[in-house]
Amino acid sequence: MKVIEMKSSPEKPNPHNVSVRMLYDTEHAQAVHIELKPGETLKKHITPVDVFFYVLEGRGVVEIGDEQEEVSRDMLIESPAKVPHRLMNPAGDGIFRVLVVKAPRQTEQTRLL
Repeated sequence: MKVIEMKSSPEKPNPHNVSVRMLYDTEHAQAVHIELKPGETLKKHITPVDVFFYVLEGRGVVEIGDEQEEVSRDMLIESPAKVPHRLMNPAGDGIFRVLVVKAPRQTEQTRLL
């Protein structure tokens, strides 16, 4: 059995300049922990595979294509491959933590818009 504590996984440099930690990375899938402080946002981007977001803590906004939805803890959001998307923590006073799962594991680069 392999157990990974989120805080023991190093933060990964990224073009969004937010806290990103790779928790699971195999040839079949990836799971990433993202933490957005108030006012932080991911840049809009396109992922070449299906993704789902599971909100672990806080409130934020998810934008997929032309749709935006406020989301909160224990919500799961599907994001189909090749559709522009981003996560935002607009102005609240709390942390917005999300588990991002990509399946299958992407072999092409994510494209920033």
